[in-house]
Amino acid sequence: MKKSLLYFCCGMIAFSMLLTVHSCRKENRAVLSENRLVPLKEEAKTGNQYWMICAMGHDGSKCPGCVIINGKMVHIDCQGVGDACRKVSRISLQYSVDSVLSATTLDTFDLTNLDIFNMPARSLSLEIDEGVYSYLNIPSQLVYRDTTTLQFTFTGLSFTSKPLY
Repeated sequence: MKKSLLYFCCGMIAFSMLLTVHSCRKENRAVLSENRLVPLKEEAKTGNQYWMICAMGHDGSKCPGCVIINGKMVHIDCQGVGDACRKVSRISLQYSVDSVLSATTLDTFDLTNLDIFNMPARSLSLEIDEGVYSYLNIPSQLVYRDTTTLQFTFTGLSFTSKPLY
């Protein structure tokens, strides 16, 4: 009887440890997936168009201002540092002649209807194979809407095997 109780207790401890490890893996995967790139299926052949999904923005009631507009510091909801809002936008990646990587939005007003966008530094995970990731790193930048195309272009991007931000 004592051996049965001992085996039962050891089994329960092993089972609870397994659940703990499994739940930590799920939590880490959720963190990875918060900021990510997802290839657009219809563009699978060219491979340069993606859904950019990322969290950004912070509480405006405690922000003295994070962007200068007309010489005055103002707060803009769902822009800049933080993770208060989730933004989704279609982007196209392109390399310039001098091998500089940039991304241009393909949808006009998904990020904002303003003419500026305060992009926080973000590393977006891109699953290359199951469990294998590459990261598109976007440095913090204030971008202005192109007056002709009405799109935003992010510059100074890089791909790495580990996130930079």
